[in-house]
Amino acid sequence: MLVKTFASAVEGIDAQTIIIEVSAGGQIVQGKPGYSLVGLPDNAVKEGYWRIETALKEIGYRIPRIKIIINMAPADLKKEGSYYDLPIAIGVMAANKQLPSEKLKEYILMGELSLDGTLRPIKGALPIAIQAKKEGFKGIILPKENAREAAIVSQIDVYGVERLKDVVEFFQGTKTLKKTEVDTREEFAYNQTIFSVNFSDVKGQRSIKRAMEIAAAGGHNLILIGPPGAGKTMLAKRFPSILPPLNLGEALETTKIHSVVGLLPSDCSLIHQRPFRNPHHTISDVALVGGGNYPRPGEISLAHNGVLFMDELPEFKRSVLEVLRQPMEARKITISRSKFTVDYPASFMLVASMNPCPCGYYTHPEKACVCSPNAVQNYLNKISGPLMDRIDLHIEVKPVNYDELADESAQESSEEIRVRVIAARQFQTERYKDDQDTYCNAQMESKHIQLFCQLDTASKLLLKRAMNHFQLSARAYDRILKVARTIADLERKETVQAQHVAEAIQFRSLDKENWVQ
Repeated sequence: MLVKTFASAVEGIDAQTIIIEVSAGGQIVQGKPGYSLVGLPDNAVKEGYWRIETALKEIGYRIPRIKIIINMAPADLKKEGSYYDLPIAIGVMAANKQLPSEKLKEYILMGELSLDGTLRPIKGALPIAIQAKKEGFKGIILPKENAREAAIVSQIDVYGVERLKDVVEFFQGTKTLKKTEVDTREEFAYNQTIFSVNFSDVKGQRSIKRAMEIAAAGGHNLILIGPPGAGKTMLAKRFPSILPPLNLGEALETTKIHSVVGLLPSDCSLIHQRPFRNPHHTISDVALVGGGNYPRPGEISLAHNGVLFMDELPEFKRSVLEVLRQPMEARKITISRSKFTVDYPASFMLVASMNPCPCGYYTHPEKACVCSPNAVQNYLNKISGPLMDRIDLHIEVKPVNYDELADESAQESSEEIRVRVIAARQFQTERYKDDQDTYCNAQMESKHIQLFCQLDTASKLLLKRAMNHFQLSARAYDRILKVARTIADLERKETVQAQHVAEAIQFRSLDKENWVQ
């Protein structure tokens, strides 16, 4: 008897339906296996036979000793992982007339079987549910731990089950499974305002907080330069708390990425806050951008719609830093191999920190630096010009003195800063409403700069003097205009004025020719 069940495979962050055809019948030819699995399955899929056989035995069934052929279509797509145990097991039972097959065409089945028949969680439940809905399936049956994640997709029945026996009884009609339903809207809105850290915890550093507010308002990349203990990491970790909240579309896309990697907690249906990824400086380029033998998103994709924090930037390998350049511009990463090409989204904000020199005390107001000018310059040169060209704000962080640390007055909270950031982003949304590829000032191209960053005579004169006095590089010109545009947006000004340009000039420290003397 020929029976079809339906499963799904994840490619990139999207899913593709897999048809599992099971043919049972005929005598086993001596010397040849009675169980054949075809359709480019990997070892984990092939080993599923032993898990399936044992799990069926545990619930009172068995695989008959007859010829069984299983085809996983499309046959040219490699099938990876142990998540096909459940659809294969159900298909084998139906092909041997151990359960009815009429309802099998209505459901996507996914799950890894334990030897006792319990189901282990899978990765990629959300994109699988989205694809199932798109293709008109009535429902999806998967492990209970993944049910809340898949249930955020509306108009499709999601059943979370714990044991193979529950699925068998469901198709036999002797048991009713409870649909998983999740109301994410109220939970989503509430959890967007809950952060474990707050800018009110940070004493002093008002100028740094102001710079980070500007970066958040315009979507600008930034780098913090300062001696050890100045508070660079503490400030960076609080940066997501002032970013605009995720909208539902961004949250869904971000959740899909984390679902594919398997980082979504079982009690979480939707990611509520912008991601904050903090890879160690020993990370490889593949781990950062994604890929590998079994392609999966890297850190830059896990930071999609959020923040990628790279602490001690010069300590990262040069090859790792250079692979950042293309995704920072294109806001996606393409992994190309001989047999496949996968696209991962990578629209992130880069927040980096670094010491100003090898010993760390080049800009310290009290401690003396022991590095020569050549050593300082060589240290800074570890970061290439093209990468630095993509960072809009260079912020010098000074250590906090005793008086500021002892000050008990209330500091401005993240919530107060966030209100201004959201207002500035709304100002930009209205400005770029006719351009689908641009939604914040950091993404402005030359045509936008010419149109939205026109300067009056006083502003032009100020910028010219600054370029000549500080010997700023040409690449600093556009960055200053973009940042000035954001500062004007924070003040709800339609035009860029001289005071906005003056403040923006302060944030190009590493472009100043005489910064290292």
